[in-house]
Amino acid sequence: MTTRLETVEKQVGDNPDCAIVWLHGLGADGNDFVPIVPELGLDQVRYVFPHAPERPVTLNSGLPCRAWFDITTLDHREPEALDRDGLQQSVEQVTALVDAEVARGIAPERIVIAGFSQGGAAALATALLYRSTLAGIIGLSTWAPFAVPDDSANLNTPVMLAH
Repeated sequence: MTTRLETVEKQVGDNPDCAIVWLHGLGADGNDFVPIVPELGLDQVRYVFPHAPERPVTLNSGLPCRAWFDITTLDHREPEALDRDGLQQSVEQVTALVDAEVARGIAPERIVIAGFSQGGAAALATALLYRSTLAGIIGLSTWAPFAVPDDSANLNTPVMLAH
């Protein structure tokens, strides 16, 4: 059973017809990107800002902080750099948030998954493994934790990556 993530939700309009699930970076929490809501000027949107679980992070001297997965090295090309179990747990938890939006009446093709830094890696992983086509994927100052699967439902989904 997947543990449901705590979230901060901001809704613009009375009847949102789209959603943005936005993942924060290492050590931050869901409040990190809340101030962007009025800056985007979008109408009828539900923003979901989850808090990553607290876990020990190797590069943080093993001290716990909010993290989507462990980081053991800054060289993401190293095979041991990717905490596959932690990433898989985060993918399942973020997928559950997207599924919850679908259950609330938002079609998958009206949902964007976004993330910053480590949250961007988790956002890309979730979107590329999600079983339905999404509206878009946003990654800010991030990296792709693995190659795009050939059978991804989101092979043709618009992606914005920026530093």
